[in-house]
Amino acid sequence: MTADRAEALISLRGVTKVYGQGATAFLALKGVDLDIHPGEFVAIMGPSGSGKSTAMNTLGCLDRPTGGEYRFHGVPLQGLDRDGLARLRRQFFGFVFQGFHLLPRTTALENVELPLIYRGMKRQRRREAALQALADVGLAGWAHHTPAELSGGQQQRVAIARAIVTGPQVLLADEPTGNLDTQRSHEIMALIQRLNREQGITVLMVTHEADIAAYASRIVRFVDGTVASDEPNPHPAQAPAQEAA
Repeated sequence: MTADRAEALISLRGVTKVYGQGATAFLALKGVDLDIHPGEFVAIMGPSGSGKSTAMNTLGCLDRPTGGEYRFHGVPLQGLDRDGLARLRRQFFGFVFQGFHLLPRTTALENVELPLIYRGMKRQRRREAALQALADVGLAGWAHHTPAELSGGQQQRVAIARAIVTGPQVLLADEPTGNLDTQRSHEIMALIQRLNREQGITVLMVTHEADIAAYASRIVRFVDGTVASDEPNPHPAQAPAQEAA
């Protein structure tokens, strides 16, 4: 094992993913090698069909690779069954999607509490944690509003609060600004960037927009199921002052 891999939070080696069988089989990932280190903010880009979404699902343990090796904190995950992977996700990962996936008839606070209910946390403790998560995303005064009473940007903030309320090590964001206008997009990116820097959350983000990827400190590009380029971004974008989160 190389020194870089030994220090990696997530390490992929020779990872493949095949969908279908026989003549209809499609090789979505073709032997991907990738290391993600603690505290990184990595944008994953690529055209449609490049494998970027498959890579994100693999990194987030939502999909099991067909071949190769996935290590988390140096521990190989190939032997984990479905329940084991689910426990890993609950403990270490938070997810944000293009669609906000909020329960429409419940308040922002109740939406953020959901992951803590699944963990069996007592009511008072989870309420305090959810209120803090909402404060962390700038929604301290919106806890008792339903999604219908919130803007798209505010709904995505609630979704981010729900993703971070469990204290995840890794935040996976799949096109997190895809349903937002330009101003709200930059506000959300400023928020994700701040969570990465101030709380040390490792961020993995899929996007097809170069101006959104520019907020990351590293940009990985997929083409035809392989990593075509993997470059640092030494000068990440900053949100314009009038749009800052």
